[in-house]
Amino acid sequence: MRDINQVLSEHDKALLAIPGVVGVYVGQLEPEGLPCLRVMVVRKTAKLRRMLPEELEGYRLEIEETGVIRPMRPNE
Repeated sequence: MRDINQVLSEHDKALLAIPGVVGVYVGQLEPEGLPCLRVMVVRKTAKLRRMLPEELEGYRLEIEETGVIRPMRPNE
């Protein structure tokens, strides 16, 4: 199995191109502590769940509802 960071690097653009996906990162499954790929979405919907795979290259994909993410403005 390839390193999870390589898997993320290869698939991040495709995941971010899915409408409603706002971020992807390497995380851990609870309570096992196994590495997984976490996908942040504006809203968890059945349609979005069908569009996302359950795993990529042997790593489980977890969907996390975060809402809209906006960049922070620098302090003025």
